[in-house]
Amino acid sequence: MDIGHLHFLVADGDARQRKQLCEVLAGLGASRITEAADGPAALACCHDTFAPPVQLAIIDIGLPGLDGIDLIRRLAAQRAKVRVILIGALDNTLLFTIETMAAAYGLELLGTLVKPVAGLALSEMIQHLQAPQGSAVADEVPVFTFADVAAGLQAREFIPYFQPKILLETGHVKGLEVFVRWNHPQHGVLGPRSFLPALEHNSRTDFLDWCVIEAAVAQCSAFHAQGLPVEMSFNVAPETLAHPSFIEQISACVERHQVMAQYLTFEMPESSVLTNDPGFLERLVRLRMIGYGLAIDDYGTGRSNLQLLARVPFTELKIDRSFVDGAARRRALGTVLSSCLALARSLERESCAVGVETRQDWDFLQGLGCTYAQGYHIARPMPAAAFPGWLKDWMQFFD
Repeated sequence: MDIGHLHFLVADGDARQRKQLCEVLAGLGASRITEAADGPAALACCHDTFAPPVQLAIIDIGLPGLDGIDLIRRLAAQRAKVRVILIGALDNTLLFTIETMAAAYGLELLGTLVKPVAGLALSEMIQHLQAPQGSAVADEVPVFTFADVAAGLQAREFIPYFQPKILLETGHVKGLEVFVRWNHPQHGVLGPRSFLPALEHNSRTDFLDWCVIEAAVAQCSAFHAQGLPVEMSFNVAPETLAHPSFIEQISACVERHQVMAQYLTFEMPESSVLTNDPGFLERLVRLRMIGYGLAIDDYGTGRSNLQLLARVPFTELKIDRSFVDGAARRRALGTVLSSCLALARSLERESCAVGVETRQDWDFLQGLGCTYAQGYHIARPMPAAAFPGWLKDWMQFFD
């Protein structure tokens, strides 16, 4: 990873530690490094008027004058665009709490390291965590009105993309999660940030849900005809699933495309399924009786009621990416992830980890007994035409 174009700040009251960190950065290819010996100097370097702007700051929590905790709060208050790695002579549990605090403040914290900082640990953090940032597209997305989106739906410009879900034990492809993209005639392929807000504001996400379901079930049938008997899962808004005619409509859809219910799973956010509403629970029961799968998505991000959770007839628990990323390196996070997977096993449900970005994530999840994995380490969401070729390449490693 080339980091020569980045401007680093090393803020540490210990001159010897500063020198060591600078040497590590230089060894990785950094050519622009600024040093700060106290908190006020570090804060000044992170201000947006500082030139050239600092893009990644390594900050000691025990800085004199203004410690790292104060610095986090002030950087967040001034909406600093700098990314931060915190270091400190503290135990890992406390450092993990500081990470949570920094995220709550809205600071982009790449991670924490215990002092004295090992050069290899710093190198791995920069290499591992910079890659997604470097590949991300930071361009502003176009903004569309509800009428624009509705016209696009009417013109069938919205298409499904597919991300593989892998059985960790064997490496074989279990199924595909469906994502929606807008193939806009002027702007090209657009993600949900461009169109979902307009639909949500007008309470019409069901328009999009049914468009995606229809197209994806048709594609599922096409894959089966090609000898690719993959399953598919869909994110469905609670209001779509709660509609009295949902079961009737989905039954008509699968009959049109000759796809068995066992090949389809509906994913719902954790907050929507934890309810005592008898009508909603009845609909979930009927879907399961027909043979559809039900997955609780983004598990861990809501306020779980385990008693209600145990009563929901879900087949799969999808663990939110916030519990997956970094779990192999942070003991506290790994413990939480392990507990989530243990819950799924105790309820005799399957588990799926979302956001698997590295081989380290993959190996760690295998060791914990997770059922399935999804993430960029495996594949990004892709158009239907790309899937057969990707599958052929992927299976060369496991057959």
